[in-house]
Amino acid sequence: MDKEIFSLESTEKQLIRLYKERSVLLSLPPEQALNRILDAEHPAALVHSFSDEDLYLLIQEIGPEDAIEILSLASNRQWEFILDMESWKKERFDSPGVTRWLDYLMKADSHRLARWVLKEKIEFFELYVFKNLELRIREHDEDPSDFGDNYITLDDVFYIRFIEFPFDRPLSPDEKQAREEVLVNFLKNLAEYDYPRYQQLIMESAHVIPAESEEEIYRLRNVRMAEKGFLPYHEAVGIYQTIEPLRLKKNKGKFISKGINDLFLPVPIGFASVLPADNLFARALEILKPEATLLQIQTELAALCNRIISADQKIIRDRETLRGIVKKACGYLSIGMERLLSKKENLEPARAAAMLLRHSLEDLFRVGFGAAQELKWRAEKWQKASWFSSRGLSLAFWGEQGLGVLGGLLIRRPLFFDNYQTGTLYREFISLEEVEKTGDVLEGIMALDSLFSRLNIDVTSFAGRPFFNYKNCLLTLWGAHHLYQNGGGDIEQAQVAPLTMQDFRRFFSRLWEGKKGSRRIRMAMRADFLAWLCARSGFSEDEIRRQVGLILEDLFSEIESEYRDVSLKNLDPHYIHLFLIRKP
Repeated sequence: MDKEIFSLESTEKQLIRLYKERSVLLSLPPEQALNRILDAEHPAALVHSFSDEDLYLLIQEIGPEDAIEILSLASNRQWEFILDMESWKKERFDSPGVTRWLDYLMKADSHRLARWVLKEKIEFFELYVFKNLELRIREHDEDPSDFGDNYITLDDVFYIRFIEFPFDRPLSPDEKQAREEVLVNFLKNLAEYDYPRYQQLIMESAHVIPAESEEEIYRLRNVRMAEKGFLPYHEAVGIYQTIEPLRLKKNKGKFISKGINDLFLPVPIGFASVLPADNLFARALEILKPEATLLQIQTELAALCNRIISADQKIIRDRETLRGIVKKACGYLSIGMERLLSKKENLEPARAAAMLLRHSLEDLFRVGFGAAQELKWRAEKWQKASWFSSRGLSLAFWGEQGLGVLGGLLIRRPLFFDNYQTGTLYREFISLEEVEKTGDVLEGIMALDSLFSRLNIDVTSFAGRPFFNYKNCLLTLWGAHHLYQNGGGDIEQAQVAPLTMQDFRRFFSRLWEGKKGSRRIRMAMRADFLAWLCARSGFSEDEIRRQVGLILEDLFSEIESEYRDVSLKNLDPHYIHLFLIRKP
């Protein structure tokens, strides 16, 4: 009994040591990682300790041509995962992908490849040969010249020629030449290793029923991939099915492994190596103990990321693409935890860590994604009955920020309008604060739309024009009304029409108080604007202040910022965008 306990403890320590060693390797530049693996005391054992996903990513980062030595050390299971990843484009068999990796595997270990193909992967390669070769068998009384120049043979019995399968994409001349070289070498390798089994493969490949064979091979591939979280697309998209926070709070908890031996090893750690450090989920991971618990959560994270990869139909061949997937997962996990914790004062790493031990990461992700999805549903429901849509106006009517926010919500899956603050126009939501910020902008747009619906104005002539927006529409209407009320201008109140430059100069001269450089909009003009808006819309001043007060305040601040230093004589209609000006 004591020996068994000692053996288990020794195994756990060894597994943790390998885990830490792999973590270091995955944090190194590809060339350094390659050299460190090859210089290890037991490089084969180290390579075998990698999860299939981690080794695949490492090989892609190093470059398959430069990673031949690592491929030669990889296990058959790891080879199979690489082929599972590279042999399919969505649901279609990708012969060029198989050809490319067949070449790499032959360079890595041609003898082992032949043994593996003939003993474990014969159905797969029968389909591959069927899609690329046509077979003819020479009878004893036939002359080889009867077959034509396109046929080649290795044994003067089986004659083959290269074909293009009618339902596959056409190959370029370079791809055709590469395929011929790889296939000839592959068949020679099989024949040298086991000639009778080579004959069997060639003979059976000629009688493959492609639809049935491809479907069965794809089904088995999906079973293997599903074990790692790579579900078929129609199942993987279930990760975006939202869950209400209240429903999740009723969960009784999940199973937590007590020892590292209870886990499905090896644990993928490539995902954890690119974790963003500035969110609630990452901070919660840092305080998780013991080691087995942390590894279980990392296994869950890997499965979650793999499911997102399948749902988004991404192909991960570099660390940056993987980083984007992990950032998306961590962002919605953090949002989910924030929604469950409710109050900001509860957002402590210890509370978040306790939540990771209670709820599955997939459920937390769905709660987090639900916050953004609910905004999308609100935006779509509002758009269908909105005033601006009924008038044929584009999203650009709501200005740059409104266009960006609505553009991010009214797509298949909602995105946050970052506007290049972190180097990109759109990205995934990473905090509840961003969801709330987007919700505030949407509320403002909806309130403005409600206001415009009561102004009774005609915007037909401006529909579809990119420069026309709620700002210059509202200010031009007000300017026209102000001039009309004060005995100037002849613009009909309900019709949106550009001001003449003469009218605008008159309006502009009444707008300001104070000296140049410190001018501000006169309080009387602000009051005039509010009075006009109340009279036109039927809303009270309190209602307007409550619904769109901050938006209007920002609008007047923008007027002051743009025009406070511009003199009356320097006004140029080409540089005035907050008012509609008739060009001379």
